[in-house]
Amino acid sequence: MTGVDPVSREIPYGLTIASSDSGGGAGVQADLKTMAQLGVYGGSVVVATTAQNTTGVRSTHVLPTDEVRAQYEAVVDDVDVGAVKTGMLATTEAVRTVHDCLRSFDGPVVVDPVIVATSGDRLLEAEAVDAYRDLFTEATLVTPNADETSELVGERPDSAAARERAADRFFDWGADAVLFKGGHIDGDSATVRDVLVTDGERGPTAFDAERIATDATHGSGCTLSSAITAELARGASLSAAVERGVEFVRAGLREPARVGERGSVNHLAWNEPRR
Repeated sequence: MTGVDPVSREIPYGLTIASSDSGGGAGVQADLKTMAQLGVYGGSVVVATTAQNTTGVRSTHVLPTDEVRAQYEAVVDDVDVGAVKTGMLATTEAVRTVHDCLRSFDGPVVVDPVIVATSGDRLLEAEAVDAYRDLFTEATLVTPNADETSELVGERPDSAAARERAADRFFDWGADAVLFKGGHIDGDSATVRDVLVTDGERGPTAFDAERIATDATHGSGCTLSSAITAELARGASLSAAVERGVEFVRAGLREPARVGERGSVNHLAWNEPRR
């Protein structure tokens, strides 16, 4: 047989363990688009499907945990996974199953504790909050927004002292680092401050940026955590991965996608040349 010989390339691999967003702005769809934009081959373990668009979540169907485990095992049995992120896990049983799967994974793990969607729809049953505290033992980084931090630790991270107390709680549960997302804090401020706190290191690292005046923020949390995961899969340091993730989300907010009634983060806005 004649023809062009293929040239195989080794590409960093990231795995998302999350739920599907049928509208495409958040969830697994956002994760895979983000990873692809950042030069990472993305795989997925689907925990649940949602009937969802930019205005809200209409219904959720959670897959059996045996199927969640089977997806994970099929990937890691065959692929060298560089980093893993978790997103919407929906139920206590799913959180516990994912925790059990990740016990044997020795790469970076980003836990995005998805509790409530941007639209206000609850995406995690109340009983699963406690199970998340066990999952944090596997976390290289946890990425809660202000509302999720409040539900998990009982306090909003709206001051340096409050963030320090909240970070100590996450460290007690086993997390290596926490990124406190500032988008839900002080919405009248012209600046958004995301703060990275790492266990054992001196002082937090703040990422300050001008607030972008848009309501098209659907999928921003998923996009940030998957961008960080992609950078970790590429071998970046945690701080560098967070900085790049923040830049990626800001690009998607500056040029939001005109899809649906409310719009969405634009995962195609990132146009930096591949490294």
